[in-house]
Amino acid sequence: MNSILQQDLNDLENILEKAKQQGIDFLNNLDDIPTSNQNKIDPKRVLNELGIGSEQALKEFKQRLAPLLVSSPGPRYWGFVTGGSTPASIVGDWLASVYDQNTQSVTSQGGNSALIEFETINLLLQLLELPDSFLGGFVTGATMSNFTSLAVARQWFGAQFGKDFAKNGISETINILTATPHSSSIKSLSMLGIGSQNYTLVKTIEGNREALDIADLEEKMKALNGKPFILISSAGTVNTADFDDFEAIAGLKEKYNFWWHIDGAFGGFAAVSEKYKHYVKGWEGADSITIDCHKWLNVPYESAFYLIKKEHINLQIETFQNSNAPYLGDPLENFNYLNVLPENSRRLRALPVWFSLVAYGKEGFCDIIEKSTQLALHFANALIEDNNFELLAPIRLNNVCFTIKGDDNQDKVSKFLAKLNYTGKVFMTPTVYENKKGIRASFVNWRTTEQDIKIVMEEMKNILEDFDL
Repeated sequence: MNSILQQDLNDLENILEKAKQQGIDFLNNLDDIPTSNQNKIDPKRVLNELGIGSEQALKEFKQRLAPLLVSSPGPRYWGFVTGGSTPASIVGDWLASVYDQNTQSVTSQGGNSALIEFETINLLLQLLELPDSFLGGFVTGATMSNFTSLAVARQWFGAQFGKDFAKNGISETINILTATPHSSSIKSLSMLGIGSQNYTLVKTIEGNREALDIADLEEKMKALNGKPFILISSAGTVNTADFDDFEAIAGLKEKYNFWWHIDGAFGGFAAVSEKYKHYVKGWEGADSITIDCHKWLNVPYESAFYLIKKEHINLQIETFQNSNAPYLGDPLENFNYLNVLPENSRRLRALPVWFSLVAYGKEGFCDIIEKSTQLALHFANALIEDNNFELLAPIRLNNVCFTIKGDDNQDKVSKFLAKLNYTGKVFMTPTVYENKKGIRASFVNWRTTEQDIKIVMEEMKNILEDFDL
């Protein structure tokens, strides 16, 4: 064994203790660590000939690399619908690295860690009050969850014509209907060879809405003259957290032949709250659902899951099966995750979620979700009271979409946001909504409080003084 590697092994406990302290120092100072920074390094570091060992590498990380990092798990990082890791999720994530399992099989191909994933999916179904008619698995994020679901939808579409697209390629024009798709769904269409522009837009409901208009949806269904299609619907749109009418879509499912996919990356968690679960009423009728755990479930990045109806398992296996690996056996008799999703090698991503659900239960996450929605309303009210800002959309859940008041101030919105983010006190993202430049704040982090909103409003007022409004 290499002498430095042997030394690291001998001193592993001390090294891990120092790494732990580095992490604790970061988490304990999240309020003071900037939400954005301008720090740079020269990334052309020369590779050491002999290496310097873990302890010295940790010192170099602290000096050179840590200053590049921002408080994205902190209470005032309101961009990209980003949660912050809870204590339980950190425990699960660390242990996932320590145990270093390649989670695939439930029939002991060197271990049964997939049973942990099965149990975690079962807990999530209970949390979201969805039936066990869904089969689920973990992927890196909402993009790969949408990709996985839409890949099976693509195979379903081919099967309507007696064709196997997975084996022989796409040989029919795939019909896609959607109203306000997330960019990850569009990206998935591109990666799947369907085409990022190969979809038909359904009108949205009039009156400042992003949800699809059911009447227009049915008109477009009729126009297909009985041809199958894929519907991509939304449980929480990016700008305004709007929801499609799932009960109405479920009714249409009885009349028309289509695959129904729901992108519920963050909005699906409305199901956890009695106050907001009406938004997802009827979503159990979908063929597939996307949920992203590193948002409202507040676990570390690279944690999302797909849910696909068990009745489609054959299509799922046709799509992803490792058919050139006969040693894996019959994929139906010997369940293996590598036969039902994109990756062959995959870490135990379920473990941070398992720890979170077991540690905090349904009530804990209901509290996070309802607190987040209350904070969104609080921030919206503060913006209205300030009188320099206006809401671009009503507050339905946890997203606040707003702009500087006055059409003649539209050219100042981008500069204002850049200055605000530059302070490092808060991070929000730009958007365009109904042809207006806007700013979007998303509340999902379990650490955020009303005091954080007060801090942000003070910063916004200070920056406004530099603008001639």
